[in-house]
Amino acid sequence: MTFFFCYLYQFIYIVIPFIKKERPAPSGGRNRVAVLISARNEATVIKNLLDSIKAQTYPAELIDVYVVADNCTDSTAEIAKSCGVNVYKRFDDINIGKGYALDFLIRRIREKKGENYYDSYLVLDADNVLDTRYIEEMNNTFCDGYEILTSYRNSKNYGDNWITAGYGLWFLRETKYLNYPRHLLGASCAISGTGFMFGKRVAKELGGWGYYLLTEDIEFTVDHVISGYKIGLARKAILFDEQPSTFSQSVRQRMRWAKGYFQVMCHYGKRLLGAVTEKGSYSCLDMALNIMPAMVLSFAMVVINVTALITGLLVGEPVMPVLVSAGEGVRSMYMTLLIIGGITTITEWKNIYASPLKKIFYTFTFPLFMMTYVPITIAALFKNVEWKPIVHTEAKSLGEITSEI
Repeated sequence: MTFFFCYLYQFIYIVIPFIKKERPAPSGGRNRVAVLISARNEATVIKNLLDSIKAQTYPAELIDVYVVADNCTDSTAEIAKSCGVNVYKRFDDINIGKGYALDFLIRRIREKKGENYYDSYLVLDADNVLDTRYIEEMNNTFCDGYEILTSYRNSKNYGDNWITAGYGLWFLRETKYLNYPRHLLGASCAISGTGFMFGKRVAKELGGWGYYLLTEDIEFTVDHVISGYKIGLARKAILFDEQPSTFSQSVRQRMRWAKGYFQVMCHYGKRLLGAVTEKGSYSCLDMALNIMPAMVLSFAMVVINVTALITGLLVGEPVMPVLVSAGEGVRSMYMTLLIIGGITTITEWKNIYASPLKKIFYTFTFPLFMMTYVPITIAALFKNVEWKPIVHTEAKSLGEITSEI
């Protein structure tokens, strides 16, 4: 029950989109956009992303695309060049990771164009594919006064298996029932890996990028929320992202995320909680709750039950009550996650590109996927985790993605 009550406020979030109307974002403003893509051995998928950028409804003359081919050993750079975009090659076997690649790329752009040439910077991953109105919708929300904003993250391969569906349902839920309610309430949204934009004032303050923890997106989010920025949501800007399809890849990626959350709290936790107590910042409180409690509660639940079980065995006390308590905790977690997943599946049904049977079946496997975070989180606490690339193989166009049923 502790797990449920800690996340009660997120259940309240679920109600917000049904009772509060979104104010339409203004349209008509035209800003010059630099698209930033960090790519490491993405020859299989990068052309689909670049083709989807070319197909945007937003004026092509206001979009410049920059790709950093980061430690590539394949033809990523050559494919990107053949698509007519700006390409920089980076080779560094010490400073490894997306944060370093973005810093390298932004500094090269500033050297070439200066700090005032672009009004906004859009960060994408090489495996993404964009809806045709994506940049149009991002720009509209940017024109509404948000200097940092994120978008609607959908999946290229939702229906592959229970792992890709687990990721996909989580990201749909994150947009609809976390970031959207925050946006409606005037709180700050959270950036999730890819599909986010920031303005030139933010770029000037950064100088380059400067976020190198294992979860550079959460680090960027927390730092700017503490500084008073309000991160908005362009809900109609739809991006499709490839999810890992094997359990080993998924464990590796989510262990990095879990370790990254710990790193962010170690580096920013004091300032984050200070902004809550000193400034009364709800956004900072929301970020603190969003980053840590599930991990802390899950870890605590395992430690308490294992300790009680071992103690009972040593002193000869009955262990059945401990096992019953542990089972009740697991059941409570499963039902909480099933409710969250079920509501998301029902309300986002049309945006899930998989067969009806898979949509239903994967709703019931969603809690199992999320519960595997428990051992992953525990392992991440003690394991030395390093950034490693995820192999992307889903070379799909927008039409191929949306035609899957």
